[in-house]
Amino acid sequence: MQTKMEIDTIGLNCPLPVIKAEKALASLKSGERLAVLASDPLAAIDIPNMCNQNGHRLINSTKVDNHLRFEIQKA
Repeated sequence: MQTKMEIDTIGLNCPLPVIKAEKALASLKSGERLAVLASDPLAAIDIPNMCNQNGHRLINSTKVDNHLRFEIQKA
């Protein structure tokens, strides 16, 4: 399945990447995917925790250049 939406939170600090990811996920249908770009090192903890708490599936987490990229499938 392809990514439906991508949000760029590079330059934003905790908790904004999670807040923006939750808002974007709310606009998606179950099973659709969201990519989140983040530069805040805490996102490596916060995004997986948000997925676990809300039942979303973290498909992939990678480091790309100076930022992190998360791919999330909405529950």
